Amino acid sequence: MKIATVPGIAVRRWYQYRETTLCNEAGVPADGEPITKAAIGALVRNPAIGRPSPAPLDDVIAGSAALGEAFAALLGAMFPDEKVVSYGKACIVGAGGEYEHGNAFLTETFMVPIREALGGGKAWVPSTGKRGGIGTPIDIPLAHKDALYVRAQYDTVTVSFPDGPNADEILVLMAFATRGRLHARLGGLAADQVQGRDGLR
Repeated sequence: MKIATVPGIAVRRWYQYRETTLCNEAGVPADGEPITKAAIGALVRNPAIGRPSPAPLDDVIAGSAALGEAFAALLGAMFPDEKVVSYGKACIVGAGGEYEHGNAFLTETFMVPIREALGGGKAWVPSTGKRGGIGTPIDIPLAHKDALYVRAQYDTVTVSFPDGPNADEILVLMAFATRGRLHARLGGLAADQVQGRDGLR
């Protein structure tokens, strides 16, 4: 798939990761469909490098809409026939920037086109981030896209990348999954009870 450049954002590299798990850690086959998890990452130049802190980041937030559209296009290509039910977001900021620079890419402005690509997403998106150098690992949290308190959907996707971020770069990351944990058995709200509920309950 040819990935277009993102207007106003200097993207150096795109990352895509996908895994499918057929059995749980005890070797028991999946209770239903296997779980597929994926991550999408954009390694971008930090546009706020050199600004005095705490300078406003409104332009970074506004520009993240175009990046969200690019993520949405890649998401559609990664899951052409499968339904994504959980998501999460993260950032790794190179040592020359502030953690807040990465968070400026992860606001609702960035999420709008991604939610649209998923056919909606009522729930708050779990998020994490850190400052770090090349190869820094990060656990991207997952939760149900329409109801935060579906316990079976609490999960993570762990990723690291061998070429970023440099000191003047940010890794912007999203993770997705097609179902909850295999053999989840902790009770609470079930995914099939979400329909018609307020996603934030």
